[in-house]
Amino acid sequence: MTPTRKKRLLAVLLILIGVGIASALFLTAMSDNINLYKSPSDIAQGNYEEGRTFRIGGMVKKGSIVKSTTSLDVDFLVTDYAKDVKVHYTGLLPDLFRDDQGMVATGKLDAQGVFQAEEILAKHDENYMPPEVASSLKEKPQASDKHSDTTKQDEN
Repeated sequence: MTPTRKKRLLAVLLILIGVGIASALFLTAMSDNINLYKSPSDIAQGNYEEGRTFRIGGMVKKGSIVKSTTSLDVDFLVTDYAKDVKVHYTGLLPDLFRDDQGMVATGKLDAQGVFQAEEILAKHDENYMPPEVASSLKEKPQASDKHSDTTKQDEN
């Protein structure tokens, strides 16, 4: 092999190694930022990775909101009409957050089975529901009867 060919081969190999390392770093960073969606039924069945951040969605169970009088702590239940999960959040809730409304929270499940939310998103208007929540509620017959107008929006 001539010295010119060796230099070209070395340059190509270094470029390929660099691209491989950059790709591996990119994929690792992206996998850490992916928040998987889970319904309360999924969580009750244990379909989640302990210690990993994920999103939970469903309806805020009527009468379950308990706000602290001395802090910004809020506890409530999220339901998919089959199972409920207790959620704890510290912070200001969205203005549209209330009983029997769709919501999605991002956070982690603690050892006691309480979802420790870092972020709460509430539905926008009477016709909108997050796609993940709508699809998980469609599987529950009592939920589809109760919220048929919100799930029809996602089908269009």
